[in-house]
Amino acid sequence: MRKIDPRNFQRATRTTTKEINRQIVLNLVREYQPISRADLARRMGVARGIVTPLVNELIEAELLVEGATGASPRGRKPTLLHVRAHDRLAVAVDVRLSETQLMLSDLSGRPLATELLATPATPEALVEALAPRIRRLVDAHVSSGECQGVGLVVPGMVDRATGRIVNAPTLGWRNVDLRSALEEAVGIPVHIERDAVACALAQMWMGQGLIEGADSFAYVTFSDGVGAGLVMGGHVVRGHRDAAGEFGHIPLSLEGPACLCGSRGCWEAYTSTTAVVARYLGRELATRESYTQVRESRLTVVDVIARARAGDRAAREALELTGRYVGLGLAAIVNALNPARIVIGGDIAAGWDLIKPRVVEALAERTLTQGTAATPVIPEPHDPQTRLRGAAALVVAPVFAAPTVG
Repeated sequence: MRKIDPRNFQRATRTTTKEINRQIVLNLVREYQPISRADLARRMGVARGIVTPLVNELIEAELLVEGATGASPRGRKPTLLHVRAHDRLAVAVDVRLSETQLMLSDLSGRPLATELLATPATPEALVEALAPRIRRLVDAHVSSGECQGVGLVVPGMVDRATGRIVNAPTLGWRNVDLRSALEEAVGIPVHIERDAVACALAQMWMGQGLIEGADSFAYVTFSDGVGAGLVMGGHVVRGHRDAAGEFGHIPLSLEGPACLCGSRGCWEAYTSTTAVVARYLGRELATRESYTQVRESRLTVVDVIARARAGDRAAREALELTGRYVGLGLAAIVNALNPARIVIGGDIAAGWDLIKPRVVEALAERTLTQGTAATPVIPEPHDPQTRLRGAAALVVAPVFAAPTVG
């Protein structure tokens, strides 16, 4: 699923397909709306007569709508075009270890309603809890538009062909068919994806300008687990079995702390939210039970950052050491894939000024050239809904993606 860059594209010719030009028009309207047919033609470098039938097809397909008329120095005022998003809805679901969030939004990502529940222990119980909430959200906003689908993100590997959760170590779930069960329960198409990939999709389709014009980046999320959503050449990199991006389970040490995946010394075991709190408390993550004990402290990474800013030396040292571990893992991503930039998401981004020097130092230490050592690393502005926007993007992105041309 490749994104069309509305600032750098090549229109189709007679030797290719009209569908490409139609998608270019759709993306240009999405980027520059409200926009006239004449302005579309100028941006595409074609005659207006070529644009008009494409626009008409998109209006007939209910993807574009005509709005108000625009200003014109002479002649008839142009009718301005908009993407039809206000009355087309998506349900976004973000499943985490401790809690699950739901959001109903329109296709522009504008939230209409949110809900929160404790994440049940089993996938069966999760479906049982989610289904009535999804139906209630959709029914309560039926006057706002028709729901186009449910986007659901999980902290684990997903087989895109079947929708099965192959392995979600933090949840303890393996080989789970969550998509089919939820589709059957709610009667709405369900799209399921790994959380880090969804965050990358959020940057591509509903981003905040952090990667404007770039088609090569890594979004690394530090939460209950650690994962990377990778975009190269405008495509999300998924790998042969949809497992690409699991950098959280690359070992920094074979004798390091226990990881929830069952191994030891994984990058995630050094940099997850639980790992940061455990470091501050002086606790050892030796077993799965030790993770539970740390979480029972109720401390969060945000708390540790606040204490560091208030002068707590132990908190500051814990964050600085975390910064070193973050940098070491980022170096592996840079050495392997050489992305144009890296976006950091999760609570740790709120303390970026405290950890950045150690991140930069470790990145320079473990990368191989001055150029790769200088890879920009950008903290995402605090946005608790990044994963929800990514879940919504699972429904939105296929509408705007570049078509596959055989």
